[in-house]
Amino acid sequence: MKRFLKLFSRKWLVLPPIAVGLVAVLLARLSRTEPEPVAPAETVRTLRIVRVPVVDVVPRVIGYGTAEPRRIWQAVAEVRGRIVQTHPDLKPGATVKQGAILLRIDPKEYELAIAQLEADIEQVTAQLDELAVQETNDQDLLKLESASLTLAEAELARLESLRDKNSVSASQVDAQRRAVLAQRRSVQSLKNKIRLVSPRRKSLQAALAVKQAALAQAKLDLAKTVIRAPFHCRVGEVQLEVGQYVVAGQVLFRAHGTDAAEIEAQIPLDQLRHLIDPAHRIAAPVMLDTATVKRLFNFDVTVRYRIGDFEAEWTGRVVRMREQIEPQTHTVGLVVAVDKPYAQAIPGKRPPLVQGMFCEVELRGAVRRQRVVIPRLAVHDGHVYVLDSESRLRRKEVQIAFGQSDFLCLRAGLQGGERLVVSDPAPAIEGMRVQPIEDQALAELLVAQAQGAGTVK
Repeated sequence: MKRFLKLFSRKWLVLPPIAVGLVAVLLARLSRTEPEPVAPAETVRTLRIVRVPVVDVVPRVIGYGTAEPRRIWQAVAEVRGRIVQTHPDLKPGATVKQGAILLRIDPKEYELAIAQLEADIEQVTAQLDELAVQETNDQDLLKLESASLTLAEAELARLESLRDKNSVSASQVDAQRRAVLAQRRSVQSLKNKIRLVSPRRKSLQAALAVKQAALAQAKLDLAKTVIRAPFHCRVGEVQLEVGQYVVAGQVLFRAHGTDAAEIEAQIPLDQLRHLIDPAHRIAAPVMLDTATVKRLFNFDVTVRYRIGDFEAEWTGRVVRMREQIEPQTHTVGLVVAVDKPYAQAIPGKRPPLVQGMFCEVELRGAVRRQRVVIPRLAVHDGHVYVLDSESRLRRKEVQIAFGQSDFLCLRAGLQGGERLVVSDPAPAIEGMRVQPIEDQALAELLVAQAQGAGTVK
């Protein structure tokens, strides 16, 4: 019994601490305060921006083509003969002045032909003079024979009257009648001879004209034995030497004019359209004459030649447009000219613009005043992203007038001065907060390209 009481008393000893612990836990729960809910922090994106500029835009376009001389002379022998003289500078690459005698063909054959024809002309001329004198003599003789005929006819009439009176015999009358007939024959013969003078004169005049034409041709052939430079030129390929016999139609040498060089630059048609001044965008005729081309394509033209780290430039002008559009590339050939390319040469700095140089041709149209321009990379399927006054992302639709290089010129959508996002905002959430970082280098490049600096792409 004592043992049971002792065990029971020990169990009750652990109950007070447990009760105290339970009370402490309960009090802790009752005194605990729930934490207030905290709103999640708003995400802020960091994006690059530029201030949309309004500048004077210089529309430009680039084309490429190969330089060719404006005039290429192929010297061809027009007469046959042996070459007796050549110009000392008649060698490939040499330059010769206009009018310089470059080549002589032996002229003796043509000088002899001229002498013979001149003698023939003198002979025909003498025959015409003789015919004129003979005609005058025949006219005078006709007058005399006509007078004799009048007298003979009068005598015949007198004898016939006497015969009626039986004063003369019939034989006398017949004899006088024969004399009258003979005189009439003589007069008629002279008239026939005079009538033949005109056909003979025409025949001699025709023969004279033939001789004179042959003389003119012979003199022309003689002149063709001397070949002169028709303009200032640079000699190309030469295929002759002194003593060589040449025939008519044989190519002797080639030369290139130095007064101007031409480049046919292939220009994209859609870009060329934006280069034309809006004031000149009229219904043009199908066949563009020179005056129309100059009015429509009154561009500033710069021709560049690059090889390695070397670059040379010339100022050119549009002279004509080719007659068709390239169907595969949709480009049109504009021919630009550079005047006096040899006179503009500067040793070590700018060579002459010669045949075969592959050149870049830059065309600049009239300045478009106060236009809104933006970087090409800022446009996303016809819209851009800008920041409002609270630096929140907003989407705006834009209309593009034309583009070149890395920028676009707008027709509508922005007014200028907006903060334009030039980073990729994906995912782009309308109204999200943005921490803007202004890209000054891109802004300066944008303005520079719009105003005509840098390379056109």
